[in-house]
Amino acid sequence: MKRSFIDSLMNESLADLQSISKSDLHNHAGRGGTLQYIGSWAKVNIEPPTAVFKSLSEMQSWYVDHVKSHCPGIQGYLKRIEASFAQAAEDHIDVLALSFGIDEIHSLGTMESFSRTIDELHRRFAPEARFLPELAFDRACNVDEAYERIEEILSYNWFRSVDICCDEFAQPIQRFKKLYQRANDAGLILKAHVGEFGSADDVMEAVEELELQEVHHGIAATKSPQIMRWLADHRIQLNVCPTSNIMLGVAESYSSHPIRALYDFGIPVTINTDDLLIFNQSVSHEYMNLHKSGLMTADELNVIRETGLSLESYLFIKPS
Repeated sequence: MKRSFIDSLMNESLADLQSISKSDLHNHAGRGGTLQYIGSWAKVNIEPPTAVFKSLSEMQSWYVDHVKSHCPGIQGYLKRIEASFAQAAEDHIDVLALSFGIDEIHSLGTMESFSRTIDELHRRFAPEARFLPELAFDRACNVDEAYERIEEILSYNWFRSVDICCDEFAQPIQRFKKLYQRANDAGLILKAHVGEFGSADDVMEAVEELELQEVHHGIAATKSPQIMRWLADHRIQLNVCPTSNIMLGVAESYSSHPIRALYDFGIPVTINTDDLLIFNQSVSHEYMNLHKSGLMTADELNVIRETGLSLESYLFIKPS
């Protein structure tokens, strides 16, 4: 597998790269498919964005206007989840962490009906993928209200990890401690979006306060060699999304992406899509982009690929 992966990069063969086992550990489920898949279903041609977004709100507006408008309501939502699984199968994503918000659970009525519906889509469209559902809290959410719901949600033993997403500055990370303590008691892997727009100190604070095992993004850590060394020493994994970072203006290019410094410091890193329906780059594209830019060698990228396929953190969690 290693030789095939390296040869695919060296030969710049995207088709060969798509046939090789990979992971996607940072993927928002409702945005994890392709524009082609949704466009074909909706009978429209959806062109990807061409300019860097000025903010998360501008990105969200683009998504609503250009994608969500063509697949509204529950039917449209389920088609987007279907698209996420279909894309995972096409790109040979063998370890797939899709994140879902509490509002998504509510939209299908109950946790039982939600999990049953998503599991069926998994079985139909990506049966070979090891599916690791992730429960995501909006950084701006009412934590007390979320805490009231988490007991019932966790009782189904369906989610495998927990995350905080959206605006990093909406409220202090410490307010989520009781949610994360409960998630930890349930055996979930603890993750959070942090350090995409904030500082290296924000990354360190989040990891220490919430006892995170993984960080989504975390590229701001490169501003502090001391914090990078601490992350490496504590084996905190950073799930990096190169095109997302570029399109949101926090990285200039593939050739200068911060993943280079993170890798050089010995921090475990993975390569992921984030919002594929917006950024239009699969995991295979992301590997190819980093290699063609000259940022990383094929051997180094294979180390990252193997990191993403390791399931050591999840071995203590019983599948639902």
